[in-house]
Amino acid sequence: MKIEKEKIVSLNYKMYVAADNGTEEVWEETPERHPLVYCHGMGMMLPAFEAALEGKEEGEEFDFTITKDNAYGEYDPRGVRKLAKKLFYNGDGEFDEERVFEGSIVPMQTEDKQIVNAQVVEVTDESVTIDLNHPLAGEDLHFVGTIAGVRQASESEIEDIRHPKHCCGGCHKNKDNDCENGCKKNDCEDNHCGKCCDNKCNN
Repeated sequence: MKIEKEKIVSLNYKMYVAADNGTEEVWEETPERHPLVYCHGMGMMLPAFEAALEGKEEGEEFDFTITKDNAYGEYDPRGVRKLAKKLFYNGDGEFDEERVFEGSIVPMQTEDKQIVNAQVVEVTDESVTIDLNHPLAGEDLHFVGTIAGVRQASESEIEDIRHPKHCCGGCHKNKDNDCENGCKKNDCEDNHCGKCCDNKCNN
């Protein structure tokens, strides 16, 4: 069976990016027993990624590069912002040091109410510096791997992708690392995500 729209695809791969010494380094690798699984042609992956796999079959190997223009774009220095530390206080009026620290990813709300992920670059006594650029901005992405499986998606799988039953706008995981069945109100607020996609928390 070939990879085409509405096919469930399983992949084992390594993704390389350029290293400082002019070679490549592995940025991401799927464990052999836990391949990447996605539904082709449903907007789950980068368009250039899906285009490179279109028509391939189970067992087939692949080796392709997605240029930064077709991946996450150029790195934009304007994406680095210094914000007041009080914006990251929790419900108790204290700085949320459990979630906001150098290297952590925090959901932020834009002026048009969109939720975007930002990486914390620096935390000082008065401010938090964040970077709104994607971690792979400015990078060409080199993928090498094998098609582990291809099958037809069921109607229920396609429906779930088109109309997700749960999409909390930024909390993703609560403090117990579990947000699978809906987030609690406090978990949403603690993670700065505001309201869930249906404008109310499920619990």
